Amino acid sequence: MKIVISIDSLKGSLTSIEAANAIKTGILNVDNNSDIKIMPLADGGEGTVDALVEGMNGEGEIVSVTGPVEEKVDAKYGILKDTNTAIIEMAQASGFALVPPELRNPLKTTTYGVGEIIKAAIEKGCRNFIVGIGGSATNDAGVGMLQALGYEFYDENNEPVGFGGQVLNKIKTIKTHNKLKELDECTFKIACDVTNPLYGENGAAYVYGPQKGATLDMVKELDRGLRNFAQVVKKDLGKDIAETEGVGAAGGLGFAFLGFLNSKLESGIKIILEEIKLEEAIKDADLVITGEGRLDNQTAMGKAPIGVAKLAKKHKVKVIAVAGCTTEDAVKCNEEGIDAYFSIINSAMTIEEAVNKETAIKNMTSTMTQIFRLIKTMKE
Repeated sequence: MKIVISIDSLKGSLTSIEAANAIKTGILNVDNNSDIKIMPLADGGEGTVDALVEGMNGEGEIVSVTGPVEEKVDAKYGILKDTNTAIIEMAQASGFALVPPELRNPLKTTTYGVGEIIKAAIEKGCRNFIVGIGGSATNDAGVGMLQALGYEFYDENNEPVGFGGQVLNKIKTIKTHNKLKELDECTFKIACDVTNPLYGENGAAYVYGPQKGATLDMVKELDRGLRNFAQVVKKDLGKDIAETEGVGAAGGLGFAFLGFLNSKLESGIKIILEEIKLEEAIKDADLVITGEGRLDNQTAMGKAPIGVAKLAKKHKVKVIAVAGCTTEDAVKCNEEGIDAYFSIINSAMTIEEAVNKETAIKNMTSTMTQIFRLIKTMKE
């Protein structure tokens, strides 16, 4: 029996690979003749670097970069040597969690550190990039990132602008002659699962600014800045992309990638499934096992396990999902390709007990053992 295991992390408990190994142990408790293949799974958000580095024999790198409030932070990214691909989570350099509550102000926070990670990866020989842009603390339309990569932005007095969303309305001219020359050799896949335009009532400032500490007056100022920046980009670079779906992601960071770098904005799970070549692994499988920490109707709306299930269904492969917990509305997952799902919690326990790594591994293993005892019985 060929079995492919591709499960997302159980946030705060097990990584993708830890969960998969526990599942594998449970299977082998019943059937040690199965051909089991573990594939890392993530959606481009938190945990993507760890999942792909661990699951694809990559290497983790730590680089000291400028954080969102211009203090140095240690950011982790991954390198997949076989393809010269860097895996980056922008939140490592410019994430909301890096900003103390009293300093949350998207007029001032910067994406400069994201550019520094990209630069470090280029120096390591990377020319392909997968970048997750969730969890940002910024609304600078990626100007900080671009500054770190050599792009220059000038005000009406031909003076360089500073950092943060506050500078967007000052930008009058863009100069590109000092950008890193290696950028022309690079391609970027941006994991973007939102559809917001750059500005307006559905844009970066109005939708996400308040979550990052912006008052209504700040939101209005940021939105004016985003409009101005879009106009300057259109004038100087000939790119009119402010209404493109997703460019408002991460405070306009999507706009910077699409407008200045050789980039595509794509679904995070789509990028990861292509990168790990999951379809190739499952096309002749007998069973696929997936899951995540919490299986609910949000899962059914396109999260990682559903991406796995849809690929499996293309090849008529059965899909089982396991999760730390399931909800009543998780039945929607059955409509999206998951044939059956199970919670690994088999007795009353607190959340603290359930997320304990040792307990979670034990629960995952025992649940899968029982599932495979049933499968074995039905085959006999």
